[in-house]
Amino acid sequence: MVKINDKYKLNYYVQRYNINDIFQKDMMPYMDLISFEKNEYIYKAGDDMTYFYFLVKGKTKVYNLLKNGKSLLLKFYKPLIIVGDVEFIDKYKADSNIQAIEECLCIGITMESIRKYAIDDCKFLRYICKELGNKLSSISKHSAINLLYPLESRFASYLLATTPENKDYSKVHEIYTDKLIEIAELLGASYRHLIRVIHKLEDQNIIKKQKSSIIILNRQALDDIAEDIYEI
Repeated sequence: MVKINDKYKLNYYVQRYNINDIFQKDMMPYMDLISFEKNEYIYKAGDDMTYFYFLVKGKTKVYNLLKNGKSLLLKFYKPLIIVGDVEFIDKYKADSNIQAIEECLCIGITMESIRKYAIDDCKFLRYICKELGNKLSSISKHSAINLLYPLESRFASYLLATTPENKDYSKVHEIYTDKLIEIAELLGASYRHLIRVIHKLEDQNIIKKQKSSIIILNRQALDDIAEDIYEI
């Protein structure tokens, strides 16, 4: 986590996503531009929420740790999405794990400042309600994903969400055995089941497994299988 002292870049993202228009009060003086490296956590479940974030660049994955020690993937987030809406309303600690899967930029406002100046801001509160409604709809959809979508679709969506967009030929790095076990857990499947799916996609010339990486050979075919089930 690094705070970037670049007013031009901060202003660029604020204008690009009309972030200041969300508020009745001018909140620019309270905004910071903050970068997160790939694999860095924006928040871990249970962390104190010191910042309310707007994700303006990059992708993150959101997942929970279950009582049995396994992880469960909830969603992938990309701009524009807010982090801290639930905690702003009711809590002071992060509810889920939010991890950058590529370099990310966020515009952050300290929770102290946003609670002080926006807690009675009707315009901002309407925006929060809309975002919470979208997330509630997403959670309802997710509750049926493991039951209604085959692992093939879930894995395809995972691959697409973790690779650059608009490229027909992409390589997913660091796909070694331990990583595949972790991915299988995130997708609510067994390691053996995931390996069978990988072999099936290889037989269809959609992907190719090479040692510790997976090459996407046919992005369109993978996209057809994925149906964007983890995207929001």
